Amino acid sequence: MLQDSLALRTDRLQFFPITQLGHMMKPFIESFLLLFMLLNPFLLIVYLVDLVQELDHRAFFRILNRAALISSVIFIVFALIGNLIFEKLLQAHFASFQIFGGIIFLLIGLQFVFKGPDAIKNMRGNPKHIAGAIAMPIMIGPGTVSASILAGQQLNPQWAIIAILLAIGLTVVIMLGLKRVHDFVRTRNEPLIERYVEIAGRIVALVVGTYSIEMIMQGMAEWLIILK
Repeated sequence: MLQDSLALRTDRLQFFPITQLGHMMKPFIESFLLLFMLLNPFLLIVYLVDLVQELDHRAFFRILNRAALISSVIFIVFALIGNLIFEKLLQAHFASFQIFGGIIFLLIGLQFVFKGPDAIKNMRGNPKHIAGAIAMPIMIGPGTVSASILAGQQLNPQWAIIAILLAIGLTVVIMLGLKRVHDFVRTRNEPLIERYVEIAGRIVALVVGTYSIEMIMQGMAEWLIILK
């Protein structure tokens, strides 16, 4: 009888961590995937196409790493104390942030539709000082900030930080790989690459513009609920 009781307790001790890990992994994977999809390296590389074309791999790597570091710090801060930032420090509703962020992305999308990749280049300025400009507003926006806050709500701090770093790390790795592919293909068929970038950029601008309107409308809807 005693042996059966000890065996049962041992089984429970062995099963408990596995069960806890299973419950934790689902929100972890969901948080990671949401942030990664919102970062979307395949869209980011189009917005940074002028840097991809002008900079060598090492310089592009340095700038991208700085932007990733800035973004990581901001995402982690919002994951840990995001609600306090809006409610206590800023004393503002997140809906206002959604509306303002939507307007920014709408302006970027409009510039890209009418002017192409040169529009983003003109807004960022000198490539030597653009790590912050890449981080904000290209990587850091209402969508990614919202995903960071959600990760902080669903996960404990350690796992939220890991999910954020993993999403940003994978984004950087994919973008560096796309830079390699671009450099390899461009030397063989430059006109095709430039034509593809032009078309893809304008299509991406339409998607971003549509998403920006959605953010503005969501922010307005939240405000209507608040006013009621």
